Amino acid sequence: MISIAKKKAPLKGLRVIVGRARHQAGALSSGLRALGAEVTEIPFIEIRKPRTYKPLDAALKNLHEYDWLILTSVNGVEALWQRLNKLRLTKRQLKHLKIAAIGPATKKAIEKHGLKVNVVPEEYVAESVVEALRNEVAEKRVLLARARVARDVIPRELRQLGAKVDVVEAYETVIPQSSRTTLRAILKDSKRRPHAITFTSSSTVRNFIALLGKKPLLDGIRLASIGPVTSATLRELGLPVDVEATEYTIPGLIKALSRVEPGL
Repeated sequence: MISIAKKKAPLKGLRVIVGRARHQAGALSSGLRALGAEVTEIPFIEIRKPRTYKPLDAALKNLHEYDWLILTSVNGVEALWQRLNKLRLTKRQLKHLKIAAIGPATKKAIEKHGLKVNVVPEEYVAESVVEALRNEVAEKRVLLARARVARDVIPRELRQLGAKVDVVEAYETVIPQSSRTTLRAILKDSKRRPHAITFTSSSTVRNFIALLGKKPLLDGIRLASIGPVTSATLRELGLPVDVEATEYTIPGLIKALSRVEPGL
């Protein structure tokens, strides 16, 4: 029989490392803490400005030439909007565009700036974005603003469907070297060693491995993935996927973790 305390705090006693970028960790951390988890934030990823703004600026100054704008992350939304402000452009320059967002968090970030989102795919991955736009982009000009390093599924597939796609770098992700010592120390400390580690993108997985410098000793630690693309990267690098969200969002990841028992 499940106790009332367990129902109210299903993650009580569970130690979790949240590896999101520092400025984005709040929603995941607070959601887990609300369920009783002990959360340690160690960013596996850091968001930085692109090496040059020239391609992004050129695209933004010529938005009238585009039919579609695709944004695949909240980081992309905020980076694009900051640049619009820098160039003294307003949302009026985007009003004619149809906009596709990869998921609800990105949609919410776009709508916060007073713009309408026309397409959010059923599944929040690149392949689903392509499927949602399959009958919309032939002979259309598409602007995709994203991280410097990203999967090429969207531009490749949309070009095959007859779209003219321009890909511009809005930001880049790097490894936060300051996390290296903290991460290694906590994995060696039996009193702080986590029961679970969260991964919210393929970049967080790759950076996690890079921070440790070798295949980590993860006996008894559950690796929790936000969705199938992140899970594929974990497996590609020889790591197990113990928990995977069925809805590829932060709330979905929290829900999946709520079923994890704290014992190592």
